[in-house]
Amino acid sequence: MKRFQLQWQITEFDGNKIIKDFLKEKQVSKAALTDIKFKGGFILVNGREQTVRYLLKVGDVLTISFPAEQPSEGMKGEPVPLHILYEDDYVLVVNKPAGMSTIPSREHPAGSLANALIGYYEQKGLQATAHIVTRLDRDTSGIVLIAKHRHIHHLLSEQQKAKGVTRVYEAFAEGVLMNENGVIIQSIARKKDSIIEREVNQNGQYACTRYEVIYSYQSFTHLKLQLETGRTHQIRVHLSYLGHPLVGDDLYGGRVDVMKRQALHCCELSFFHPLLEKHLSFKLELPEDMRKLI
Repeated sequence: MKRFQLQWQITEFDGNKIIKDFLKEKQVSKAALTDIKFKGGFILVNGREQTVRYLLKVGDVLTISFPAEQPSEGMKGEPVPLHILYEDDYVLVVNKPAGMSTIPSREHPAGSLANALIGYYEQKGLQATAHIVTRLDRDTSGIVLIAKHRHIHHLLSEQQKAKGVTRVYEAFAEGVLMNENGVIIQSIARKKDSIIEREVNQNGQYACTRYEVIYSYQSFTHLKLQLETGRTHQIRVHLSYLGHPLVGDDLYGGRVDVMKRQALHCCELSFFHPLLEKHLSFKLELPEDMRKLI
């Protein structure tokens, strides 16, 4: 099975740094270094094993190999097809269909995106588990960003915190919105006595959603939305709070006679690739069930 490795050739800028400081600048976490030391990884300089106190010299080739990753107990790989939009040695970008859970749950223990990823990695001979950076609800379709290793997940999570990972959604909301665009700033909390449902609550976590009307139909509005925060069910809760729940979203008051799932689709994703050091952007058209509604 292939181990995840990173390699650098040391330039004048990094000469005379110890490996520990160099790796800190590369955002290799203390936890990752501990795992390398105690769980089967290694650090090589010019093919010879070294400790993190080694003083790097110009021209050195530094290689770090991370320990093998194992899927969590009970997480099984499954031969579920993946619609891959992009793949390299570090990340995957996929189109998740509506009806597929991101991770297994008690209600849906199989067929998740995580199960599909592990099955795909096993087929490719990659020693990895599922690191899903941008999750979507089971019945939300669209683009999902996945890291192939915990270190890459760490880098992308830090980028998310700094608002460097951008997602744009398209949705159909009940009724006709009065304003062509707007910002919804309302805190969100778990609804009392429910493990699933959320609600606007002053004691909840800050949440901000920006929206823009694409087109208003007689009974629903086609919207483009961007999240400033990433709370669970954020778009669904915020639109329901406005009195315009998503079409098909029975949990938050949407009608289900014309669509059997919430009409929400992640249509755009962009991020800065931490290893290739370039911006990547992806776009998807609306899925068939949403196009049919139009």
